[in-house]
Amino acid sequence: MRSPRNTATAQESLHAPVSAAAATATTTTTTEPTPTRALRTWVVGATAIASAALVVIDNVVVGWVDSPTYGAPLKEVLAFHADHRAAVAIAVGLEALNLPLLLLFVTGLHGLVGRRGGAGADWSRLAVAAGATFSAVMAFYAVLWDGVVLSAGELTEPSPVLELAWHMHAAAFAWSMAALGTTFVGAALATHASGLTPSWQRLLGVAGGGLLIAAGAANLAIADGSAVLFVGLPGFAAWLVWLTATGVRLVRAQNS
Repeated sequence: MRSPRNTATAQESLHAPVSAAAATATTTTTTEPTPTRALRTWVVGATAIASAALVVIDNVVVGWVDSPTYGAPLKEVLAFHADHRAAVAIAVGLEALNLPLLLLFVTGLHGLVGRRGGAGADWSRLAVAAGATFSAVMAFYAVLWDGVVLSAGELTEPSPVLELAWHMHAAAFAWSMAALGTTFVGAALATHASGLTPSWQRLLGVAGGGLLIAAGAANLAIADGSAVLFVGLPGFAAWLVWLTATGVRLVRAQNS
């Protein structure tokens, strides 16, 4: 027969491990990130890196074949597109692949900002809206470029239709710079407000995005071949740097 003292001790020993296990489980649950959250962060970061890589490849392809500037004579434009149909096909194909990547990045980024308390959520909403606008304008840009190539294949001399398609293609690219600049500013401010990126990336976003917006405001001049286009090029380079740096930080955040 057990004594009351021994019985109490036995009951206490039975309850103690259960409490300790519960406390350990609670601590583990609150301190360790869930696999879903880590995966989402990794996906957003990888998408940013992939988007930047596609843009670089796209520009290398176009630059490799020495594509004409928007101010080049129409005869030169016609000759280039008649001889480099494959290069343009690759370029517009890369644009099509980049569209879902960019949209996935800005929407995923908005989700990350929301999970970190919502600081910068308004800026991330701006980035999503501007990113969608940019994607729509770039789709128009790519379609017009297809039209230029198809028209050039049937012409021996420049035509009014070719001239119109080329100028509209140039105008779409110029207008897209303002949309990209707005996306850049919104994303940079949102990620910094939520603690995802350091201060230098915020400054890069505001400065680079501002240059893109300023160049986009002169879209009529750019469509007419103005050198104002080059005002936005440093902002475009800044966007690629920011996108890559942000992507690397988000991928590395999974292991931290």
